[in-house]
Amino acid sequence: MTNNLYACFRSRFPADENKPFILQANGRALTYADLEQQTAQMAGTLLSLGISKADRVAVQVEKTPEAVILYLACLRIGAIYLPLNTAYTSDELGYFIGDATPGLLVCAPAKAEQLAPIASIHNVAHLLTLDGTGSGSLMSHYHSVAPETGIADVSKDDVAAILYTSGTTGRSKGAMLTHENLASNAAVLHSYWGWNAQDTLLHALPIFHVHGLFVAIHCVLMNGSAMWFLPKFDVREVMDLLPHSTVLMGVPTFYTRLLEQDDFTRTSCANMRLFISGSAPLLEDTFTRFRQRTGMTILERYGMTEAGMITSNPLEGERVAGTVGYPLPGVSARLARTTAPGETGVLEIKGPNVFKGYWNMPEKTAEEFTDDGYFITGDIACLADDQRISIVGRAKDLIISGGYNVYPKEIELIIDAVEGVRESAVIAAPHPDLGEAVVAVVVPHDGYILTEQTVLDSLEGQLARFKQPKKVLFYKDLPRNTMGKVQKALLRKECSLLFPKS
Repeated sequence: MTNNLYACFRSRFPADENKPFILQANGRALTYADLEQQTAQMAGTLLSLGISKADRVAVQVEKTPEAVILYLACLRIGAIYLPLNTAYTSDELGYFIGDATPGLLVCAPAKAEQLAPIASIHNVAHLLTLDGTGSGSLMSHYHSVAPETGIADVSKDDVAAILYTSGTTGRSKGAMLTHENLASNAAVLHSYWGWNAQDTLLHALPIFHVHGLFVAIHCVLMNGSAMWFLPKFDVREVMDLLPHSTVLMGVPTFYTRLLEQDDFTRTSCANMRLFISGSAPLLEDTFTRFRQRTGMTILERYGMTEAGMITSNPLEGERVAGTVGYPLPGVSARLARTTAPGETGVLEIKGPNVFKGYWNMPEKTAEEFTDDGYFITGDIACLADDQRISIVGRAKDLIISGGYNVYPKEIELIIDAVEGVRESAVIAAPHPDLGEAVVAVVVPHDGYILTEQTVLDSLEGQLARFKQPKKVLFYKDLPRNTMGKVQKALLRKECSLLFPKS
C-alpha cells in the first residue's frame, strides 16, 4: 500500500463515483469521477512543466475547485504544495519564493506583472495564472497535455506541503508536513467527529490555511462525501445552505455573524449535526449565546500549522466553554515544568501529526523539540484533573485575528521605521467578531505629532490587511519592568475594553 496521501483519499472514494464531491451554489458540481480524471490531467500538466517529486509548487490564488485539483495533483506526483495567503503583498511573497525556490508559481492574473520580477530573481521556471472563475494560463496548459493516471510512490516521511508561519523575529518559517502527518490527522478527525454517509460539509473557509485546506477538505475526502464550496463566507449564503448541510467548520467570526441574523434559529439549524470552531479563541459569550439560540453546542478544538489538529472537545460528552478539550487519539500532550493539576505551563506535544521540521532551518527545528521528541508549541495551557486542556495565553505573543496568525514583531519592525516613531508595541485586544484584534501602541519622538491614519498609511502595501492594526494608540512611554522588557501583559489589560461587545 502506497504512503501517498492521494492514494489514501482514492481508497475512500464512494463506490458510485458519480456522487458529488464539490457542490456550488451556481449549480456546478464536481463528482468523484471528475476528481479522479481532473487530478490526473493536472498531474500531467505539472509533469509537462518539469515539475516532479519533491519540487515545490507555490500557489496564491482565489478559492476555486481548480485550486483544489491543483493541490491534489501535487500529491499525486509527489510534489510539495505551498499555499500562500491571498492577502500577502509582493514584499512578503518575495521572501517565501526566495526561501522555498519553487519550480512553479501560480497566481491571480492581476498579480502576474508585479510578481514576474520576483519570479525571475529567484529563478522560478514557470509563472502561470489561475483566476476566480477557474481560467488562466495554467488551464491553457492543462487542456493541451496528456493525463498522468499513476500515483507517485512516496515514503511516509516525504514532504507533502510547506506552510509558512511567521516567527517572532519577523522571519517566517516553512513548516514541512509529510504525507503521514496529514493522513494520520485526517483519519483521526474523520473517526473522532463521527463522519457518516449522510454528511455534507458547508465549506466557507479559505484554502491557503490548515483549517480549510487540510482539516475540512481532508475530512470530506476521507468520508467520500460532498461539500458545498463557497468562495468566501457570506452569511446569507451560509444561511441558505444550512438546511442542505450537516457540518460547518468555522472561525469564531462565522458564529458571531450568524448570531447577528434574526432568522438564525433552531429551525434553520434543524438539519445540522455539528458546528466546529477553531483557528482563534471562541469567546464564552459566543459559546453561550449560540447554545441558547440554536439548542446546539459548538465543538471547539485546537490546532496549529505545525501539527494540524491537536485536541478537541468530545463529539459525545460535555463541551466546555473556554476549553479545547482533550488530546486527540495518538497525540501525547504535557505541560513543561508543571506537575500539579490546574497549574499553567507551555504545552508540548508528540504524535504522528507533528511536522517534520522547518524548511532550511535545522537549528530552529532542533530548538523547538525537547530531547525526548516533544514539540514545544509556545502556547501556555492549563491541564485539568481529567486532562481537559485550556489555552490561556501564548508564550510568543501570537495574535490570532479572524483565524489568521499575526506575529507582533513583524508589524513592530515596520511601524518603528515610520518617521517620528520612537518605538511601538503590538498586542491583541479581545474583539467580539474577530476573537482578537491587532492593536498598536506607538511612542512618538519628542516634537512629532502622529495620527492613527499616518501609521496605518505606512503599512499599506507592506502588510496583509489582516495584520494591520484595528486601533493605534499613542503613549508617552511603554511600560517596562526592571529589566527593561516591555510589559505587554499590562498593555493588554489596559486595552481589554477597546472593542466592547455589541
